[in-house]
Amino acid sequence: MSIEAPKGTHDVLPREWPAWQRVLDEAERLCAAYGYRRIVTPTFEETELFARSSGEASDIVSKEMYSFEDRGERSLTLRPEGTAQVCRAYIEHGLQREPQPVKTWMVAPMFRYARPQKGRYREFWQLSVEAIGCEDPALDAELIALQHAWLKALGIEATLLLNSIGDRACRPAYLERLEAWLDEHSSELDAEARHKRETSPLRVFDTKNPELAALLEGAPTIGDALCAECREHFEAVKTFLDACGVAYEVAPRLVRGLDYYTRTAFEFVAPGLGAQDAVSAGGRYDYLVETIGGPPTPAVGFASGIERIVLSAGESEVGKDGTDAFLIAAEGADRVLMVKILEELRENGLAADMDYASRSTKGQLTQGQRLGARCLVSFYSKSALLEWVGSGKYRGEPVTPFDEIVKNVLAGPRGDLL
Repeated sequence: MSIEAPKGTHDVLPREWPAWQRVLDEAERLCAAYGYRRIVTPTFEETELFARSSGEASDIVSKEMYSFEDRGERSLTLRPEGTAQVCRAYIEHGLQREPQPVKTWMVAPMFRYARPQKGRYREFWQLSVEAIGCEDPALDAELIALQHAWLKALGIEATLLLNSIGDRACRPAYLERLEAWLDEHSSELDAEARHKRETSPLRVFDTKNPELAALLEGAPTIGDALCAECREHFEAVKTFLDACGVAYEVAPRLVRGLDYYTRTAFEFVAPGLGAQDAVSAGGRYDYLVETIGGPPTPAVGFASGIERIVLSAGESEVGKDGTDAFLIAAEGADRVLMVKILEELRENGLAADMDYASRSTKGQLTQGQRLGARCLVSFYSKSALLEWVGSGKYRGEPVTPFDEIVKNVLAGPRGDLL
């Protein structure tokens, strides 16, 4: 019996990595452009961190966490999400003493025991971007604009859904109205919705049951219950998004079920992912730092699954291989010389490769094309021929002396090409 990857995990193969690399490179570029700095946190934390941040009754804590006891009899958990970790680091290292907001980004694997499906795994990679220490609605808009710019750069057409879920001042009264409505329609709710009614009523709106979704169209929405401060904040977020040129749809039933979430909630949804159509989601979480033992601290952030982003990008320009030159051993070629020149090309910053499988000259040419090489260098006994893919060969002097190969490859295609 062969050993396979555990259920709910996956390998990223070499032929797939260029697509991942482009996605990650764009994320790093844009985070830097928006003033966010990288943070790295441990793969596991004390279980208490996630129990306090997500709540004992949440699905994450009760059903999905990978928890274990170490040899010191401490309960530890593989991280199911990154935001609580960043907030823990913010408190532990006194980042509140730095200029606020503290703006961070992180790409890391997360772990949740959930039913695998398209774009959803038990081990998955996630981009987490956080801005801690400021309640300015312009910061909410900035994070959303960053996501929008990332998806646009990757050629992903996604719709931004936007809502406000209020705060401690106005949400309790709304929850009373919602709970009363749910009780009136209890017989029409499914088992999952009845469970959410008892543990986290807002989360009843987070359903993939089409019959329940249709029923919930008649439920009261939190937008009708916002206090003046929350309404003003939401209007400001929309105004700043308009200024950024980011289109959005107000989604009155878009919610976040955990108590520490406040005000702005948002998602980017894209077609082609089935039931799990959100490629990025986030919101304001002004009570999280306080929940895990820090001082009251406003914050906002988002998380995006890298696997879903790669799936959504599909067959666009994402993922073109970056081989600059491929060296071909034709009749009479000196392979020792080829290895020397190969290293010189690499030392000059080029991605270069050659054949190691004893292929024929034609087979080597095919291999270079498979790798997407921009320059094919065919070595003969006394000279080499440079051919630029899509450009043809040199006119007049089709062969290049060995000592000019590196210079000519670095120079790129010139005007004397066919």
